[in-house]
Amino acid sequence: METTLTAIEQYQVTEVELIYKTKVKASKRSQILHSRDIYEVFIQSWDKNKIDFVEQFKIMLLNRSNRVLGIYEVSTGGLTGTIADPRIIFTAALKANAVSIALAHNHPSGDLKPSRQDEALTQKIKNARSTFDQKKDYNNPHL
Repeated sequence: METTLTAIEQYQVTEVELIYKTKVKASKRSQILHSRDIYEVFIQSWDKNKIDFVEQFKIMLLNRSNRVLGIYEVSTGGLTGTIADPRIIFTAALKANAVSIALAHNHPSGDLKPSRQDEALTQKIKNARSTFDQKKDYNNPHL
């Protein structure tokens, strides 16, 4: 039996729900001071049974003090690749109220050299990020 929707129900905006509820006080969260700190936090979050098996893409969400809000697994792929959609990355960052993000993915082959696809995705994410940068126009006092 088909249900008919009212005009209000039909045009309501649906929401993708990504919930961020912390159980850790800000002062107890890991703080990122160097790139090595990013590596240490990411490696702790990686499933050791998958790191040499399938490619995974994760993001680290950071607050204004560079304290880790959380790690979000964006995707898990196969032996040679995974898909990381910038829209999903920025949805997670916005929902967690992150000020900064760090990106990471593994290569099960052990090859540390980024592929052309890796470089293209990094550039795509950097371009999208520029939308969120707040830049003051000192020539226009109203901005």
